[in-house]
Amino acid sequence: MRERTELVYLHNTGRYSVVELAEVFGVSRKTAYKWLGRHAAGGEDALEERRRAPHHHPNATPQAVVDAVVRAKVRHPRWGPAKLQPGPEEGQEVREAWPAVSTRGAILARHGLVVKRRLRRRTPPWSEPFQECRGPNDVWCADFKGWFRTADGARCDPLTVSDAFSRMLLCCKTVARPDGAHVRPHFERLFREYGLPLAIRTDNGAPFASVGAGGLSSISAWWVKLEVLPERIQPGHPEQNGRHERLHGTLGQETARSPAANLRAQQACFDAFRREYNNERPHQALGQVPPATVYVPSPRPYPATVEDPTYPEAAAVRRVRSNGEIKWQGELVYLSEALVGELVAVTEAPHAWIVQFGPIALGTLRPGMNRLDRLPAHLPALLSLHPQSVTHVPS
Repeated sequence: MRERTELVYLHNTGRYSVVELAEVFGVSRKTAYKWLGRHAAGGEDALEERRRAPHHHPNATPQAVVDAVVRAKVRHPRWGPAKLQPGPEEGQEVREAWPAVSTRGAILARHGLVVKRRLRRRTPPWSEPFQECRGPNDVWCADFKGWFRTADGARCDPLTVSDAFSRMLLCCKTVARPDGAHVRPHFERLFREYGLPLAIRTDNGAPFASVGAGGLSSISAWWVKLEVLPERIQPGHPEQNGRHERLHGTLGQETARSPAANLRAQQACFDAFRREYNNERPHQALGQVPPATVYVPSPRPYPATVEDPTYPEAAAVRRVRSNGEIKWQGELVYLSEALVGELVAVTEAPHAWIVQFGPIALGTLRPGMNRLDRLPAHLPALLSLHPQSVTHVPS
């Protein structure tokens, strides 16, 4: 700006030609004439740098579409630009001209509707637990979202269950206590409504797991009898259930940042979130469609009667006693209170016997010992069993 002003001043003295001034200031004669013409037309203010963007752009987003994007953001303030879609009140012209994700983001930024986040270096996700999840009901994920208190001081423990493939939120219910007696009725309702999955993935806490034989609890033992495999993530590795943890993050933002007045009102918030999450909220991993468009119920119905597991004919079968023990070769062996009343089998292995409940290996028994040992490292925790007739051996 200083050099432009000086060029104009020297030219107005009449002692220098435009050719000489262009050479001294290192610009072309065309540029020198441009600055002289601007000064003559508008004074020193005209020497300021002008924006190079065109005043009118043939590909600019129509104002009606811009307004529709803003309305969509106001309607869903916590949705990002990738999830925003035209509302039902928008016309066909707006729907056909709906902009790309980057354009939606630029529109929101111009209107001050986005908050920039500081970029963080993150550990690459470990996708190992999800490699066999190839369709709906292959794996369900279950957990308790961290408890919090409602405005009246009541403790709220939300039980959440989702389908890992479709991200369908099957259950989001407050329970009186996070134990097996209060959790089982919710799973019974889910099994009747959606059918049985192949596996249910949880953490290692109650009521889904225990420190007893095989890590089974009363809930997971019931799943085994339904031929639903209980999967447990490694302790301290919530990323192995990352899809469900990500759901918990969204659930907390939408429903728990400002808790409701009481548990009944909080459950109403959960129900509203679940309806929107399943039927309206687009999911990026699903190609920007809501989970309800991908999920289908399981073809495996919940049976009217839950049968005992079946074992090979060569297996010695025992019914677990009321104190969690079985009798083996004249000795009482403690298994787990979670298996009281259940049918377990003892099969012969080199130098030991394997005790199993369904396909779950509980541990080994050795000659002359009356306690259950942990499964050796060279033996699998899941045994491949084929349903056959059961040989009942008197205990």
